[in-house]
Amino acid sequence: MFQGTGSSVGKSVLVAGLCRALRLRGLSVRPFKPQNMSNNAAVTSDGGEIGRAQALQARACGVPPSVDMNPVLLKPQSETGAQIIVQGQIFATARARDYQALKPSLMPRVLESFARLKAEADIVLVEGAGSASEINLRANDIANMGFSRAAGVPVVLIGDIDRGGVIASLVGTKAVLDEADAAQIQGFIVNKMRGDASLFAEGMAAIAARTGWPPLGLVPFFPPMRDLPAEDAQDLADHAGPHRPGARLRIAVPILPRIANFDDLDPLSAEPDVDLLMVPPGTPLPVCDLILLPGSKATIADLAALRAEGWDIDLAAHHRRGGRILGICGGYQMLGRVIADPEGIEGKPGRVAGLGLLDVETVLTGIKTLEPVTGIVFAGEAAFTGYEMHLGRTTGPATQRPLLRLAGGRTDGAVSADGRVSGTYVHGLFSADAIRTWFLRRLGATPAGRSHEAGIDATLDALAAHLEAHIDIDRLIKIAI
Repeated sequence: MFQGTGSSVGKSVLVAGLCRALRLRGLSVRPFKPQNMSNNAAVTSDGGEIGRAQALQARACGVPPSVDMNPVLLKPQSETGAQIIVQGQIFATARARDYQALKPSLMPRVLESFARLKAEADIVLVEGAGSASEINLRANDIANMGFSRAAGVPVVLIGDIDRGGVIASLVGTKAVLDEADAAQIQGFIVNKMRGDASLFAEGMAAIAARTGWPPLGLVPFFPPMRDLPAEDAQDLADHAGPHRPGARLRIAVPILPRIANFDDLDPLSAEPDVDLLMVPPGTPLPVCDLILLPGSKATIADLAALRAEGWDIDLAAHHRRGGRILGICGGYQMLGRVIADPEGIEGKPGRVAGLGLLDVETVLTGIKTLEPVTGIVFAGEAAFTGYEMHLGRTTGPATQRPLLRLAGGRTDGAVSADGRVSGTYVHGLFSADAIRTWFLRRLGATPAGRSHEAGIDATLDALAAHLEAHIDIDRLIKIAI
């Protein structure tokens, strides 16, 4: 089990790389994260949803993602509350304090999922959550030491040298853990080293001397990791790609407070002829060719936040100038005339006015659509494979001009009468090379002609080689055995 001294120390990426490295050694590998918190989720082959990081790790293992790989997923809907997904399905909605009382009842489900993965693999790589030293949450923990001890899984602790204070964070973790929890840790890894690694040799020795844990690797920073799907919204700026003044196509994406499934943007940010601008709160939407409204975990709340920023005014001005607008999932719902929430799915029951740029209405319901889909885009006959993950049903005159035709005869999405505003419920569209090529050419950009999916696998292979060179993987295997 890989736990961290804090969030964003690189646990997810290291586990993905080690999954691929062990698979290349001929082992049957599975990823597992007992509890995850993310609005960037993936649809599984068994009809549920898990964190995006575990889907990437499953890919690194060469197996389809399953709900057992992330049995508890928390999807934040507010600053203090989240939707709780258990083994792929909606279980409850709870505030943070109430969730603490729920956790003991979830541990059996967590252990059940872990047992199923253990039974089908040579080795399971477990990812912890947040920080191993959150002793204030230790009593009912199912994500870190609570799981480690319940399942009898040894721990390797990861520290991030790039953020500074890595010696104190690793040694400090040993200082605050109780004796039994500290005994679970069998070694440590220092991640994201920049520059001359020999300069930190004394640091590695100091950590080992003060903790009694053996060093298992000093991992240099791996820049290509930006080509892998991000899980945390705080990583968005790093995944937006460099500013490209000479690019023919400029796309602006407002960073909404509850932005979800934002890996939809990754294939666009990787295109050299696309300047993808992630627009933070407090900044007006710039003059551009396309404004893309991304998915949202709480559509009505994010629509209110969009208006509070004045972005609705920017959108209207963009549209008047002849600019194009695309909404995906929650962004699609916002573009319509009305969003109704009669059951109080996102808060108090009621109706709110949408942006009025598409002649559709959305009714939120408690039934969640979780489904892989395939089809073509009407205008260009380009094929795609994607997925739906949403609450709500959208109807109205603009749906008579659908954007996509799905396998089985269904249609999806809507296009405005002037053809400049469109929306869809399908995530993952731009990962399909054919649709991305059609889309870029339609907007005047030149596609790079690269395969997005092949690029991800090449990056995973490179990451595996990187970790083989800098982590004692043979010793990790011995610890696991």
